[in-house]
Amino acid sequence: MRLQELLQGIDFALVSGSTDTEITDVVYDSRNVVKGCVFVCLVGANADGHEFAQAAAEKGAAAIVISKEIAVQGVTVIKTADTRMALAFMSAAYFGRPAEHLITIGITGTKGKTTTAFMIRSILEKSGIKTGVIGTLGIMIGEKLTKTSNTTPESYEIQKSMRKMIEEGCRCVVMEASSQGFKLHRTQGFVFDYGLFTNLSHDHIGGAEHASMEEYRECKSRLFRQCRTGIVNLDDPATPQILAGHTCTVETFGFDSHAELRAKNEHLIGKVGYLGVHFETEGVLSLSADVDIPGKFNVYNALAALAVCRHLSVSEQAMLDGLNEVKVKGRVESVNVSGHYTLLIDYAHNAMSMENVLTTLREYKPHRLITLFGAGGNRSRDRRYEMGEVSGRLSDLSVITEDNSRFENVMDIIADIETGLHRTDGNYIVIPDRTDAIRYCMEHAQDGDIIVLAGKGHEDYQDKMGVRTHYDEREVIQKILAER
Repeated sequence: MRLQELLQGIDFALVSGSTDTEITDVVYDSRNVVKGCVFVCLVGANADGHEFAQAAAEKGAAAIVISKEIAVQGVTVIKTADTRMALAFMSAAYFGRPAEHLITIGITGTKGKTTTAFMIRSILEKSGIKTGVIGTLGIMIGEKLTKTSNTTPESYEIQKSMRKMIEEGCRCVVMEASSQGFKLHRTQGFVFDYGLFTNLSHDHIGGAEHASMEEYRECKSRLFRQCRTGIVNLDDPATPQILAGHTCTVETFGFDSHAELRAKNEHLIGKVGYLGVHFETEGVLSLSADVDIPGKFNVYNALAALAVCRHLSVSEQAMLDGLNEVKVKGRVESVNVSGHYTLLIDYAHNAMSMENVLTTLREYKPHRLITLFGAGGNRSRDRRYEMGEVSGRLSDLSVITEDNSRFENVMDIIADIETGLHRTDGNYIVIPDRTDAIRYCMEHAQDGDIIVLAGKGHEDYQDKMGVRTHYDEREVIQKILAER
């Protein structure tokens, strides 16, 4: 592909060379430079690609895209105001603008993006619409999950993934569109068919993320200037600001009587192996639905999923089946066991997420709520105290164990967790080996118990002393069941 084709739609100045240059790939990491590629210099939190521009040229790059005044010899040099924006448009062009051949759904909000994405996927796949997902858990195509470093990957990875989805027979992609993704222009280069807003709360403020709540909110609002149909939670106080300057058609969901898709008569469903929520809808859809994920807040996620799926020739039965059978790996994920108790795997790995999960599960009035957890090594000790205190306050029994101890002694980490537990009158037991701890929970489970294995969620490894070894709690549970 010629460089001039990749530069369509980008404001740029030709510093040297020619745009009539054949390009073999688009590269933004200098370690991946190959002969004939165009190297795009990105400015990151820890490194500036401009520092590697000359080295990229010497390694065989045919062109360099810059945003700073630097001297690069022997190659075509393109200057543009924002290289991240340029990368997004160039990547889209390089992969043949795959978004034009998919139904594209973007989801933004503080909470609920992952769950809503998998609800949509579950519903669409019940209708025979193969759907890819890009988000917190990684990139999912079919049943293959490829891990990524960010909720919203770099624009090149997004475009490459969408092209792969088309090749694998996908007709739709659901993407978690994070505020950082918008801030760093990772989602540029195409227009979403549908944009969803779940909710907004204080998060990701400070450091290299967002300077203020105003910036955080503004970044999320960009989705509604980059989608054709915006679907928003009318009950959230931030919705008017999220829609400020929107260029899309707007639809609403919520409990509010003015919402176009409304929920009513919600209540919890609690039985062995199934903790969920029931609700009914009125307005543009009239349904009576069950969701196989605990917590009344999941009514909002389900409403968002229904609000978009109703546009995609999906039957009501597919909607009901999709919600009733949805599974999100590592998000209060139930695991089948041979007993009259409920076993869940969840990613909660700090005090706030643990409090949210345990408070939600308390609403199901378990015989006992048992929480197994550890804490990461080489991380804040305060986090350990806080997690211990939350579990001691909300659990009937805390089982303290290991979880990615990294370069710390696991017993030192456990001692910090105990400090927090001692601030409560909660019962606890220490079992340092995580497999032994899981086995203990399963062997001592009583009828009606809810057991939460917290911390690892979708992770499939343990990190100890610089070595990552395979560790999937689902496999551990199956092995224990087989032994019994």
